[in-house]
Amino acid sequence: MTISRQRPSGDDPVTWTTLVIGRRRADQDTVVSPRHVVLQVSMAAAAVLVLVGLLGVLIVQRIAERESVHDAAELTDQLARTIVMPAVEEGLVTGDALALHRFDTAVRNQVLDETIIRVKVWKPDGTIVYSDEPGLIGRTFRLRPEAGEAFTTATTIAELSNLTRPENSFERGQGPLLEVYRPIWTPDSHQPLLFETYARADRVTSRATELWRAFGGIVISTLLLFIVLMLPLLWALLDRLRRAQSQREVLLQHAIDASEDERRRIAADLHDGVVQDLIATSLVIAGAAESPPGRPGEPLPEGPTGESPEPSPPSAEQLDRVAKMQAAAAAMRGAVGSLRTLLVDIYPPNLHSAGLGPALVDLGAGLRARGVDVLVDVDPDATRALTEDEERLIYRMARECLRNMAKHARADQAWLTLHRMDDLVVLDVVDDGIGLDPQTVARAQSGGHLGLRLLADLAQEHGSALKLATGPGEGTRWRLEVPVR
Repeated sequence: MTISRQRPSGDDPVTWTTLVIGRRRADQDTVVSPRHVVLQVSMAAAAVLVLVGLLGVLIVQRIAERESVHDAAELTDQLARTIVMPAVEEGLVTGDALALHRFDTAVRNQVLDETIIRVKVWKPDGTIVYSDEPGLIGRTFRLRPEAGEAFTTATTIAELSNLTRPENSFERGQGPLLEVYRPIWTPDSHQPLLFETYARADRVTSRATELWRAFGGIVISTLLLFIVLMLPLLWALLDRLRRAQSQREVLLQHAIDASEDERRRIAADLHDGVVQDLIATSLVIAGAAESPPGRPGEPLPEGPTGESPEPSPPSAEQLDRVAKMQAAAAAMRGAVGSLRTLLVDIYPPNLHSAGLGPALVDLGAGLRARGVDVLVDVDPDATRALTEDEERLIYRMARECLRNMAKHARADQAWLTLHRMDDLVVLDVVDDGIGLDPQTVARAQSGGHLGLRLLADLAQEHGSALKLATGPGEGTRWRLEVPVR
């Protein structure tokens, strides 16, 4: 495998596999604004008022139309019984001019007015035997089904007409009219006739206006009164919610501070206690392993001349004991190193004291001791845009990525970069190792790979995006995108 020592560029054409989509939780960083809530309630109340108004207009229009049609039917029925039927003569059916004149005089004097503008009298075959419009007399039209129903049921039928039929040519242009049918009979032969009136529909509009004033005033005033009464309760609930939110933030901060204090205490106890004991023990074991053979503190016997004899070669048992002591001392030193690494993981003092940049540099220095050349590049603008939680997230993600690389990647060189990209702070951890096979990436997407799933969960917990680009023999590139405000 050819190893490139050139630092990878963030603009390199890379096929990314998105493990976690950066999306903040709905309850994260949510602050309840009283003004926003009041505005929402006001908009909802306005929408309810508009909806009630539209429904009220439709309902009132229907009621007014029904009442006006009923009133027109009642008026036509009274006119038919009191004026029209007494004025009907047999000659009206046969076309007698004198009978027609007397009937026309009665209609014009007692029926037609500002409300009723047209009168027609029909024969069952559709012939108009009388109308106040002379041009209609004697003409024959096809009766409407409603007119035929009035003949057969002997009832008064009224409806709002749109004046589109041929017999309405003289009424067009006067707007919608109330059309009423009522059967009448001649006095001698009792021949059925159909008495029809056309009344103006202005009463529908005026009646609808009257009903809407009564109905709309009550409904709107009731809704406004309800809103006025609800506002103090809403304000009290918002105040209680703000206090609860403040208390929750205080408790959360206390929990974070307590966690930090506990981590600091554990790190201090380990450093001042167990680590120091292990260091002392390892030094004692190393010193014992390097002392000459014999019992500790026992002087060598003198020779005949008073001089110390030459030490005899160590026995196999002594050599074995020295080897075991040296191995124990090495194990102690390894345990001390592991504990110190754990102390940095539990409470990285340089992250809190020196900042994220030096902490990332220290992470790279730890890998250089293992033979991996790590190049660290941190943009100061990126670190200034981060909160403490986001700094901890980036530090933990960089630490986990480098730890996985040291264990599995077999890399000779790695690059750790932190830079700003619009409203994102991007962490790239790249190595030139053996890479990951597609099955491992697929398992990571499905949550089956524990190590990769931990990284994905860590990013998702903070609403950040985690991406992976890798392949067999192509190295591994991790990218963490942290949204910043």
